[in-house]
Amino acid sequence: MKPVRLLGVKNGMQPLYGMIHGRFQPFHIGHLDYMKKAMARCQRLIVGITNPDPFEVEEEADSSHRHLKDANPYTFFQRLSMVKALLIEENVDLRTVTLIPFSVHHPEKWPYYLPPAHSVVHYMRIFSDWEQTKADRLRANGFTVEILDEGVPKSFSGIDVRGEMERGNGWKRLVPPAVVQVIEEINQGKL
Repeated sequence: MKPVRLLGVKNGMQPLYGMIHGRFQPFHIGHLDYMKKAMARCQRLIVGITNPDPFEVEEEADSSHRHLKDANPYTFFQRLSMVKALLIEENVDLRTVTLIPFSVHHPEKWPYYLPPAHSVVHYMRIFSDWEQTKADRLRANGFTVEILDEGVPKSFSGIDVRGEMERGNGWKRLVPPAVVQVIEEINQGKL
């Protein structure tokens, strides 16, 4: 039997599948930059929306807030709608992107949502111990992890966007126009 290897990476080609993941509470321009960089490195992109089920979210030692209700104001469907609207706005061929729920807390579920580990490169940015914990967890479960923008500081976060929204300030400059529209639909009770 031949050894299993990451599809396409060894011979200089892009891997078949790349993956990014995040809570996207909400999806902001930093996420868009992250997504574009990952898309440039793979043939097909998987976008994992984390914390899809509030009943399965667990507190993590390296993440003091991501499990809190206030840090997760949008439902999985609302965040899925944000990402899909953004992909359409960016003229992305939707046949090349798969949107999935992705529970970072339950690696035992990953085989039911993802292609085999040897077929997927997880693209990540490391801004804190929490991202490093996730990268280590992915590697421990057989996935290849490629760090994007290593050493570059985070310019802003979902916390910043949500704070601007609470204050009624210029939050719209921090999210793509398609996401602004989805958030406005959410605020009007349409989503």
